[in-house]
Amino acid sequence: MDFDKILATRTSHIKASAIRELLKLAAMPGMISLGGGLPSPDSFPMELIPKLTDIVLKKYGSCALQYDRTEGFNPLRYALLDYLKGKGIEAELDNVYITSGSQGFLDAIGKLLISPGDYVAVEGPTYLAALQAFNAYEAKYVKIETDDEGLIPESLEEIIDNYPIKFAYTVPTFQNPSGKTIGLKRRQQIAEIIKKYDILLVEDDPYSALRYKGEELPSIQSMAQSNVIYASTFSKIFAPGLRVGFFVAPQQLGKWMVIVKQGVDLNTCTYAQALAAEYLLGGYVPGQVNKIIELYRPKLEAMITAVEKHFPDGCEFTKPDGGMFLWVKGPKGIDMEDIYNITIEKKVGFVPGKFFYPNPVDGIETMRLNFTNVSEEQIDQSIRIIGESIKEVMEHQLIV
Repeated sequence: MDFDKILATRTSHIKASAIRELLKLAAMPGMISLGGGLPSPDSFPMELIPKLTDIVLKKYGSCALQYDRTEGFNPLRYALLDYLKGKGIEAELDNVYITSGSQGFLDAIGKLLISPGDYVAVEGPTYLAALQAFNAYEAKYVKIETDDEGLIPESLEEIIDNYPIKFAYTVPTFQNPSGKTIGLKRRQQIAEIIKKYDILLVEDDPYSALRYKGEELPSIQSMAQSNVIYASTFSKIFAPGLRVGFFVAPQQLGKWMVIVKQGVDLNTCTYAQALAAEYLLGGYVPGQVNKIIELYRPKLEAMITAVEKHFPDGCEFTKPDGGMFLWVKGPKGIDMEDIYNITIEKKVGFVPGKFFYPNPVDGIETMRLNFTNVSEEQIDQSIRIIGESIKEVMEHQLIV
């Protein structure tokens, strides 16, 4: 049968994740992968899981294995109220909802808000999986300019003045892919802009708990509650395989998100939610997050040292205070996909940065490097190989 003839027209906007395709190669035996945003398995609280499982089964019994409300498992939603308050986010139960990871949230937002041809404002670069989610609903993108301090508020305001955007999307803290963080003053400016123009902002915050130095910053949501949907996840501070995310939204939008979710998965895995609830209620999060930070901090330092040592002059890179990524901009004229094709033959993988832009031409000279799921020795070895490959291409271009 010719299945192409029955595909929906929207499939012309849907493409396989570039990262997932690259990671297939990076998963080959002997490969060192700096590509995927994978938490280290050493960061998972393996010693806690049997204890939490025992508590869940005794406390909730068969309810932990049953269908549950679409909004989320109420013990988890109540526990999140205190957790969010610790982050300066005031919420009521009817503002807090559970999703199947952050990706479930992003897909629901796209389905609810984007009609074909609608404009969405995103940072350049931005989170690739957000583009994937929004592409399915045939969004058009307007790039918000960024600098070393992340999103530039004046660029956002100019976009709002010139485009009928449905919403703006940002990862303000330790951004994926750039690692950049929007400072306090800019957060305040962004909050004032979206309130002034009555624009919705989607604030995606999976990484802020992974802060290795510096002071924690307030969320933009805490400055403009009625104009922001705040989303986060347990994937980076508990276990990604549980697929538990959550968001805080004005109830008027939240109830629509619930209706959208009902058509997809009815409810997020109740058992996983119960584990997350007891993880919060038992007071385990601060200690576990500290362990994760102590695991990741030296890896970030090792990567910064290796890039400074092995990369050629003309490369610029971020020095984030947390998160999981370094962002590198190479010498002008270097296509990092060409470098990737060289290094993959040498058993080293990374992600060319152009895949994180709505228009890939914008990011041709960039790359994203992940440090959390490799050892310090592997970091130095792989960065040396990438640096040597960049130098080889530079020399070849000069000869030509």
